[in-house]
Amino acid sequence: MKVGKQFNTLTFGEYLHLIENHKKFTDFNTLGLFRSIVETTKLSLEEKLELRKVAVAAFAKTFDFLQLKDPQTYFEVNTLGENLTLADEHQAWEDIKANQQRILENKKIRYRNFGIYSKHNCPYVTCPFNGVMFKQASLLSDRNMHFHADSRNRYLNWEKSEDRKKARKSNQGLISQRMLEE
Repeated sequence: MKVGKQFNTLTFGEYLHLIENHKKFTDFNTLGLFRSIVETTKLSLEEKLELRKVAVAAFAKTFDFLQLKDPQTYFEVNTLGENLTLADEHQAWEDIKANQQRILENKKIRYRNFGIYSKHNCPYVTCPFNGVMFKQASLLSDRNMHFHADSRNRYLNWEKSEDRKKARKSNQGLISQRMLEE
């Protein structure tokens, strides 16, 4: 059985029926469900909040992984109906970033090229690369997941390698000098 409608055109009762019987529908999409909760204009704010509560309870793991797959949608669903200051918004994004790192470590995922991070998505409509998948951290991929632990000072690494090289050379010089003395 198929849903047959866009999620954001459903009424509150249809949403609840769809969530309860989601296994019967072959084209059910949880990401589309969460996006439609924010985008729908047919529901009042109270109905959206109630629907969010029901959807998060029904799809808790999917909602948690949404932080990694589509953090913008997660943020919008999570802060639905709240008036956030800039500090609150910044703190929410920092929490999302920390949770992303935690999820990647718990699931032992080493790559970060999935969800919205896997495709080129620039604001220019005429861009020929829109929707094209790119290798992670390439020059054309505009969205990369970065953590504070990722940033390292490459100059310090270069200095360390130079110091090690000097130490190796001095050790070899000492060894050859001792051999000559004996």
